[in-house]
Amino acid sequence: MNARDLLKDKKRIVVKIGSSSLTHPYTGNLDLVKLEVLVRELSDLRNQGKDVVLVSSGAIMVGADTLQFEAKPTKLAAKQACASVGQARLMMIYQKLFAEYNQVAGQVLMTKFTMTNDLNRRNARNTFCELLELGVIPIVNENDTIVTDEIEFGDNDNLSAVVAALIHADLLILLSDIDGLYTDDPRKNENARFIEVVECLDDHFKEMGKGSTGSKVGTGGMATKLHAAEIATSAGADMIIANGRDFHILHRIMNGGNYGTLFKANPKEEFYLIDYIGRI
Repeated sequence: MNARDLLKDKKRIVVKIGSSSLTHPYTGNLDLVKLEVLVRELSDLRNQGKDVVLVSSGAIMVGADTLQFEAKPTKLAAKQACASVGQARLMMIYQKLFAEYNQVAGQVLMTKFTMTNDLNRRNARNTFCELLELGVIPIVNENDTIVTDEIEFGDNDNLSAVVAALIHADLLILLSDIDGLYTDDPRKNENARFIEVVECLDDHFKEMGKGSTGSKVGTGGMATKLHAAEIATSAGADMIIANGRDFHILHRIMNGGNYGTLFKANPKEEFYLIDYIGRI
């Protein structure tokens, strides 16, 4: 049995969705049809008896649209105001959609301080475990309303990997606006070669992510995804980077389909989450 077939047996799955995968490309507004597909896919995983956690970007984007900003704000106070409005609105949409599939969604907002403080980290893990035990689908985002440079993860790629490590997930799926890992940025180099499987994430692969940036909507480029892969695989989880243009890809991945780049788990006996968070 190959590594893709083994994905069918994964029991605890973290799915991260980038802002660019949630919006219409020309308006930047939420794509509600895609959101409905995402919720249906996650609900079906839950119906299979799997634990599911969604790490969702989009709060600032939704807030900026609601408050009629012409562009994504750059001033910290404006970002935090947009996050305050947008996070509530985004959760309202998620809870309404999940309820249609008889699922319960819960909100978890985090900062880097949540993870670096021993008591907070233990409490966060206990909360996640209890939510999953109760059959709830936690929806996670950085607490953009209060976060500052000193205590921010900076993007949800790293946050999702930290969550995966915290709750001992066995699979992390990052859905973004790129098909997976290439030898070079395929948007700039037509000779860039796609990489289907990374057996061990060494410096050779890490170099491939340098200089890449996120989309105009999102924040994380390939470098942050590779750092997320380092955290997740070192903690014992497989990780996949795949394109989020069609959220039906989730059940195709879980059925063993050859989509995205698979980073195979490479658990380190000396793994200590705080060490990895310190490099974010």
